[in-house]
Amino acid sequence: MTQFKLFVCRHAKSSWQDADLGDFERPLNKRGERDAPEMGRRLAKQGMTPDLIMSSPAVRAINTAIHYANQLGMQPEEIRRNQEQYAASVSELVNLIRTVDSGVKTLMLVGHNPESTDLANALGGLNIDNIPTSGIVALAFSQAWADLTVGSGDLLFFDYPKKTRVILTP
Repeated sequence: MTQFKLFVCRHAKSSWQDADLGDFERPLNKRGERDAPEMGRRLAKQGMTPDLIMSSPAVRAINTAIHYANQLGMQPEEIRRNQEQYAASVSELVNLIRTVDSGVKTLMLVGHNPESTDLANALGGLNIDNIPTSGIVALAFSQAWADLTVGSGDLLFFDYPKKTRVILTP
């Protein structure tokens, strides 16, 4: 049976330094610039390269996705930017995932909170209080994206920069 994997990723830590920038334009701060590549390296070390990265086009999210792509040997131009990932509901995100081609076996979504936490909890039947910045929840599904249902995912791992021990299940 084919297994589909979804990486639900919260963007890295962003800067609030420039009060003139709107929410959409906020860049990563120093910690975010450090943590995002580290999380990408962790995925690469485990051979967890997605077939497709989809990201909110907000500056902090797309910069996080670019760091992941760079560490995973992917081209930043391959990242699919989706306006609908910015300020989306869980049902909107599920509907977006359902549009992904079944040839994509491993999908990475880079987005925001609380949407990322809510999506991971809904799809995996989890009870995560908060996915920290740069955090990644990996879920496995036995059905194709078009048939995705709430609660059908199995947790593979939950990792974030300050976590000292990572348990990955193939």
